[in-house]
Amino acid sequence: MTLSSHLEELRKKHQHLSDAVEEALKSPSSDDLEIVKLKKQKLQIKEEITRLSTH
Repeated sequence: MTLSSHLEELRKKHQHLSDAVEEALKSPSSDDLEIVKLKKQKLQIKEEITRLSTH
């Protein structure tokens, strides 16, 4: 896998997590711990994208 394809996959995962967080925030039955977990995953992916993009 090339760096650019890896970055593209990470961006897709990041967008998917963004969508999941938005949906969870709209749902009154959503679990706060699940939202926090999704946000942490999203942040980790963003940090990895940033790290790989700067090298």
